[in-house]
Parts: sequence; structure tokens; C-alpha cells
Amino acid sequence: MKRTFFILLVTLITVTGFSQNERYVNAMKKNIAEIDSAMVKGDLPKLTDIAASFERIGNAEKNQWLPFYYAAYCKVTQAFMKNEPERNDPIADQVDQLLNKADSLEMKNSEVSLLRAMNASLRMLVDPMQRWQQYGPIVQQYSKDAIAQDATNPRPYWFSGVSLKNTPEQFGGGCGTAKPQLDKALELFESFKPASELHPNWGKETCEREAKDCE
Repeated sequence: MKRTFFILLVTLITVTGFSQNERYVNAMKKNIAEIDSAMVKGDLPKLTDIAASFERIGNAEKNQWLPFYYAAYCKVTQAFMKNEPERNDPIADQVDQLLNKADSLEMKNSEVSLLRAMNASLRMLVDPMQRWQQYGPIVQQYSKDAIAQDATNPRPYWFSGVSLKNTPEQFGGGCGTAKPQLDKALELFESFKPASELHPNWGKETCEREAKDCE
């Protein structure tokens, strides 16, 4: 009798675990698909809703870093698309909080480091001439960290290329310096394989457009 009860209990726990995992995966896949849809449509308010949904998932799951990563990604990407530098600091504060949560669950992760570089860049854009000395080295360090933590990740090179492309030539930017970084990113995108269907796999189409602009 005791053995039968034990088997039933283990079975129930296992089934419940699979069910919870399935709900998590399905919720994440739905939100990730909605990010792509919102960006294609230029629906920036939708990104706010998606970020909030990811954060709720992260708070419920406790040990998953990807929901906090995607919530941060939505916020920082939305800020870049809005291009309202005077509003960047409060958003960057929120992104930092989300990335701190992701980092506490997945330390020294290339994707998290890249978002930290992007977030520091977001702060720098508030006043580039005044903030370059403070945030420029932070952007560069996190970008280097992202490459060191995963040499196969194309996104750090994509970010470097886009940043250089939008930097005036007199400050070392322009297509001449951006194109090699974008080409490197495209090379890596061809062979990049995310760790799972939920892991980051964005950026290729944007990189192709930016590289084409520099031809």
C-alpha cells in the first residue's frame, strides 16, 4: 500500500512538473513571437505590454533568467526605436533592475552583457558629448565581455557595427569602420544556433539591412 502511494505521489509530482514547464514554454514562445510582430508593425506600446508579461513570468518562475532578459530587451529596444533621449534614464533604470535579476540567475552570460552595453549606450545618448567619458568605456567593456563570454554570438558584432555606423566619421565612425563588424556578425549569424527555442535568436534581418546600407 505504501509503495503504491509513493508511486502515485511521484507520478503526480512528475506530471505536475511537466505541466508547469509546458505552460512556461508556451507562454514564453507566445511572447517572443509577439515581440517580432510588434516590431514589424512598429507597435511600440505593445512592447510595454510584452515586457510586463515577461516580468510576470519571471516573478512566477523564480529560477528562469530568460523572462527578465526579454523584458529588458523589450524596454531597451523600445527606447531606441522611440528615439526620445530625454526619457532614456528612467527606462535605463528599469532595464538595469531587470538585468540584475537575470544576472543573478545566469552569471557572465553573453546576451545579458550585450543588453548591458546597449543600456549604457541608451544612457549616453541623453547627452553624448557630456556622457561619452562616463558611459563610452562601459559600453566598450560590456561589448568585449559579451564576445569573450560567447565568441559565436553575432549580436555583439551587430551592435558594434550599428553603433559605429551611427557615429560621425570624425569620431571614428561611419560605414568604413562599421561594415567589417556587420560582416562579422552576418558570418556568425549563418552558423549561430540558439541553446533552445526560447534563447535569443534575433538581429539577423536588421544586420542585413544595416550592412546593405553600407555597400
